[in-house]
Amino acid sequence: MRTYVGRQLERTIGSSRTASLRRLERRVRTRLGPPAPPPPKPRQSLTELAQKHKTDKWGTHRYTPHYEASLKHLRDERFTLLEIGIGGFKKEGSGGKSLKMWRDFFPNATIVGLDIIDKSYVAGGRVKVYTGDQTDPELLQRIVNDHPDLKVVIDDGSHVSEHILASFKILFPLLPMDGIYAIEDTQTSYWPDWGGQIDPEATGTSMHLVKQLIDGLNYEEFLVEGYQPTYTDTHITAIHAWHNMVVIEKGANNEGSNRDRVHDRPYRM
Repeated sequence: MRTYVGRQLERTIGSSRTASLRRLERRVRTRLGPPAPPPPKPRQSLTELAQKHKTDKWGTHRYTPHYEASLKHLRDERFTLLEIGIGGFKKEGSGGKSLKMWRDFFPNATIVGLDIIDKSYVAGGRVKVYTGDQTDPELLQRIVNDHPDLKVVIDDGSHVSEHILASFKILFPLLPMDGIYAIEDTQTSYWPDWGGQIDPEATGTSMHLVKQLIDGLNYEEFLVEGYQPTYTDTHITAIHAWHNMVVIEKGANNEGSNRDRVHDRPYRM
């Protein structure tokens, strides 16, 4: 069917010349090939998604750029992310903002939330929800059994040091060798009302754990006679610490050492 433009063109230059122009147009289109597809729409950053879903991981805190730097290599992977703490406290119908942020940032991942208060109304699609205590070993093991591709754990739960240490002790060994474990709001390590200690050098706090893990990165350099490396010594390859946030990378920590070659004689404490 002739178009309105085509009919007007025929009236102006004649049907023969119009046909010639159409043949020329077809030859040009054949040589040029199909039109280039439009450029893909830029993907939203984690900070933009945090703003969209109104999670305090950006605004109250400045966590999202650090998370994006640490997790961007997983953006299109299929895996499970577990976040301890769904948010909203006891307010009915609230919480789940950061779970939605993770869901949108990782389009192929399963996002699991755990909270001591029932937040099952947040679940849907790739978002799964469990109710219970973050220190319950049976519950944490069940989550791992239900999601054997668990690769990332984010502790945004009670922020109480005792609970943080308990969850880490249970979950970190269950992560794969390329797993990532994050702890948020480590400022509570210095707040007695949250199980912390005023003395920054105090033991038993979440930041004391982090300091021990940093020492463990260098266990091959220790000069302690008969020292036996711990599980975390040999299974942590990097620790990234920012204001109120720590990210721990799991892997084989066995690079070796030039310790004994540097000294004239091996010595120990």
